[in-house]
Amino acid sequence: MRKHAVFLTVLFAYVVTIVSVSAVFWEFYRLNKHRYIENIFSKHETITQLYREHQQKKTSNILLEANLAVYKFIIEKEKNYQQVILKKAKVLKQKDFQRVDESIILDKKGLYTQKVVRDFRISMLEWRKKIYFYIKSPIGSVLIEDEALKPYSYFSLAYTYSTIMLIISISFLLILQRLRPLIRLRRKIARFGDGDLKISFKTSGSDEIALVSNELENAREKINTILESRTLFLRNIMHELKTPIAKGTIATQMLKTTKQRDRFCSIFGRLESLVAEFALIEEVTSISNKDDFKEYRLVDIVDEAIDMAMLDKSGITIDIDASAKLVVNYRLYTTAIKNMIDNGIKYSPDAHVKIMSIDDELCFESKGECLSEPLHYYIEPFTKDNPSKNSFGLGLYLVDSILKAHDKVLAHEYVNGQNRFIFA
Repeated sequence: MRKHAVFLTVLFAYVVTIVSVSAVFWEFYRLNKHRYIENIFSKHETITQLYREHQQKKTSNILLEANLAVYKFIIEKEKNYQQVILKKAKVLKQKDFQRVDESIILDKKGLYTQKVVRDFRISMLEWRKKIYFYIKSPIGSVLIEDEALKPYSYFSLAYTYSTIMLIISISFLLILQRLRPLIRLRRKIARFGDGDLKISFKTSGSDEIALVSNELENAREKINTILESRTLFLRNIMHELKTPIAKGTIATQMLKTTKQRDRFCSIFGRLESLVAEFALIEEVTSISNKDDFKEYRLVDIVDEAIDMAMLDKSGITIDIDASAKLVVNYRLYTTAIKNMIDNGIKYSPDAHVKIMSIDDELCFESKGECLSEPLHYYIEPFTKDNPSKNSFGLGLYLVDSILKAHDKVLAHEYVNGQNRFIFA
């Protein structure tokens, strides 16, 4: 997920914006519709008043219709259609209340006022884009259509909502479009990190991403120039050193004194070994791809490393699964194992090293004192714990470089008087 953090952040912001705007519009729609219904429901007071007077005064239906027509109210007379409306219409609002009717009664007891309490229910209905008021009382009912009113329309609100959603969506797509060069740039950087030094970051444009790409292209060209100069320098210096070393070795044989001859042979031999190690370092650092990496059995690599070290196998114990395989550069990985065997035997008091595999990790175990410095001190070039030993201090540095080229690391631990170096 970290590879797509920017995209996920933009997507999260887009979703949150959509949800938030939708929630605001939904709440606004509910409140607006409720307010609209409350406003038009207030007309029921006028209708109720007219209907009440009609019942109290027992006026004709024609007069009731005339009074209602003043306010653009029409009585629905057809019974069948009225039943359909009452059954299928949507109830927008309903209210129950009581009405007190007073009448003057004259009988044997005299003249007095009689009060009658009647229950009323008024409902506001919506049916086929028309508004109806239905009044029901114990002595009758009436269904009245309001010609002046129309149901609540959310078209304008939906249009506004759709416009805002479209603007947000287009903005999101534009942001993604602007991020595409960044995604391509990330892929190119990954390829460059994997060793493709010829990939180009150059791009047209003047935005921030284009400026970064072009600066990376300038940096790539400078890095390639430095690497080419470094490689050319190393190869030239090694080539130039081999000739005088070879001549010096031959001239040494002409010396008459055995002591001087042996001393010069030792000097030229060390110089030749140093040039060979420089060649290996140059080869490791110049690896640009893994085309030379193939699958080999680990036991075969270890056997080849022992042969390269020209050591007696009696000083080496091997405890490795015969079926274990690795995808490696055979020559370099063999050299790394050979250097670890040399170190184990050279610095161990019993001149013995044990090679074993533990949980897919290759371990080199030998007796000796614990390292006096942290491991990173010894993997620096030309670092030696014991200057009297016959080495240049490039062994662990070369091992570490080879392991890094194989996406591995060199680790160390000290257990029960044993130094254990691990290819992890």
